[in-house]
Amino acid sequence: MTHGITVTLAALGVVGQVLAGLLILVGLAALAGMRGHLRSLRSALWGYELWAAFLVAAIATGGSLFFSEVAHFVPCELCWYQRVCMYPLSILTLCTAVKRDYRIARYLLVLPVLGAGISGYHLLVENGVVEQASACLASGPGGCATKWINEFGWMTIPTLALTAFVLLIGFLALAATGDDGDAATLAAHGER
Repeated sequence: MTHGITVTLAALGVVGQVLAGLLILVGLAALAGMRGHLRSLRSALWGYELWAAFLVAAIATGGSLFFSEVAHFVPCELCWYQRVCMYPLSILTLCTAVKRDYRIARYLLVLPVLGAGISGYHLLVENGVVEQASACLASGPGGCATKWINEFGWMTIPTLALTAFVLLIGFLALAATGDDGDAATLAAHGER
């Protein structure tokens, strides 16, 4: 059962990576002046950006708890820092989505940006690019370099976390900038 859930979470991570890649491409195209895809994406997600962020944060939090409490993988020092960035987002994005409070999204962006940085660093440690600190070695068996899962040849726990953080950055950025949208989009969808 544990392996089946691990593979399911890894498959969700692959789907998340595809979505994150698309969000990044749309963002880069918008920065280059091609805003058509951004308008289409914003129109498709209009009013659901915070719900999408909640879904990502809830799955990431549930997956994290599954790995430590059911699969009994010991979280390392860097995993705990990533959890500090992810867990509050599960509650905060739910509250903001229920209240439809898009103004707070820009303040929530700090957590996934920090979490993505920690996840990126964790990937470097895990793959031996950066030497792990002594605190990592003391935090769990094998420290922060331990690959508890390695599905599809690249999907590890920090990879899953980084995917979730990138998705959260994208959805929260869309929510934070959504009420500044052009007048035609606002008129077409009504006031937020």
